[in-house]
Amino acid sequence: MTRVVVFDYGSGNVRSAVRALEHVGAQVELTADRAAALAADGLFVPGVGNFHACLAGLRAAGGPLVIEYRLSGGRPVLGVCVGMQVLFDGSDEPSDRPQQGLGEWPGTVARLHAEVVPHMGWATVQPAADTHLFAGVESERFYFVHSYAVQDWTMEQPTGVFAAVAPKVTWAEHGAPFVAAVENGPLSATQFHPEKSGDAGLALLENWVRSL
Repeated sequence: MTRVVVFDYGSGNVRSAVRALEHVGAQVELTADRAAALAADGLFVPGVGNFHACLAGLRAAGGPLVIEYRLSGGRPVLGVCVGMQVLFDGSDEPSDRPQQGLGEWPGTVARLHAEVVPHMGWATVQPAADTHLFAGVESERFYFVHSYAVQDWTMEQPTGVFAAVAPKVTWAEHGAPFVAAVENGPLSATQFHPEKSGDAGLALLENWVRSL
């Protein structure tokens, strides 16, 4: 059975993520144990609330090194919500002291440009071509709860024989377009909460678990 660790570094209630992953057939362990996180077939990195607080908790638990070690060995990682945001260069949240992220992807997490913030509720997405995560649910809605997002994808797209390795970027819109998901080799992430997105979210998680 596929083993998944939900990294338990103090970021909100993660029981819904555990239940959703178990529902799609994974053997799930909720832990901050680094050895378990390194050994699992997949690592699920949650994130709820403030960018600074989440990143501080992740660092205190040794999460950045776990993520780095896994990715260097091609071991899959899935970040969700703020667990996605921390993978970028940094964030404007809080506005009085911008924070540096893990730098796996270029870009800054910035406050949404919309009349109503936070963006809370169900929304459709525009998946990347040849997506694996969204296979079978390309037209479905997913559940978002956030005030910040990456709104400009700045990574240069490779061409020629390297074009196939370009990250697959999925977009959504709230006031303006923002990055809703990224698939980049062993590293994937979603701004929405798949574990709170009903059948569509379960299908996406099942796609990820089956790829491990």
